[in-house]
Amino acid sequence: MKKFAWIAAAIATGCAATPTTQQPAAAQAPEGRPAGYLASGAAPNSLTLLPAPPQAGSAAQARDDDASKDALAMSGGPRWRLATEDAELGFPQAAETFSCSLGVKVSPETTPRLYTLLRRSLADAGMSTYPTKNKYKRQRPFMVNHAPICTPAIEARLRNDGSYPSGHSAIGWAWALILAEAAPDRADAVLARGRAFSQSRVVCNVHWQSDVDEGRTMGAAAVAKLHDDATFRADLDAARAEITAARVAGHLPTRDCGLETAGLAAG
Repeated sequence: MKKFAWIAAAIATGCAATPTTQQPAAAQAPEGRPAGYLASGAAPNSLTLLPAPPQAGSAAQARDDDASKDALAMSGGPRWRLATEDAELGFPQAAETFSCSLGVKVSPETTPRLYTLLRRSLADAGMSTYPTKNKYKRQRPFMVNHAPICTPAIEARLRNDGSYPSGHSAIGWAWALILAEAAPDRADAVLARGRAFSQSRVVCNVHWQSDVDEGRTMGAAAVAKLHDDATFRADLDAARAEITAARVAGHLPTRDCGLETAGLAAG
């Protein structure tokens, strides 16, 4: 299914166990569908929820153009470096994205149910964007301004994947909402990190601002749907307990939180 190549690649990477780390059994994809919680066809319908992308010459496109120009000024700087890290959706690396804002290490060993929660919700949030992506096939900013992107190795794949709405942004905002519920005492930090994670797509020159804004809409819609799923709710309850236990055990983040702080301050 070439039209789902981007999200399928992220899911496949998430499923792959490293030689030294065995993934939690619950994180494996159910037979015949992606590794999400929602049944096929149960994801929010982005074509129903979202407007068409901005048209050339519109005020909305002018806003996108201005945001893109501002972001290009960050190329090569600390915010660009953070955006490059944020582009990684493969596990186990992606599991650490919110570890600094949570204050704990997120891994299959320290927080296995939380790890599962992040990996499975990635599929649900990301896949929700594809009906609209595939209908409009909006060109990405780098295809228009011909400026560099932070992940040149996957430029060809991005060219064939519609820009609107942003799947990364849907995933990042869904994760932020889920983690804010799992660790309410860190909700402000987690939500700020989720906003920055999605904004990294503009910094990377691979999405327009409106792509990111509506990606967040789809992330929120996916989380609303997920709360109807009993397995999701059980994993969320378990994740709350794991975060508390990880703090007591002193499982601190291994991610470079200083680099993250510098990048956020620059953006």
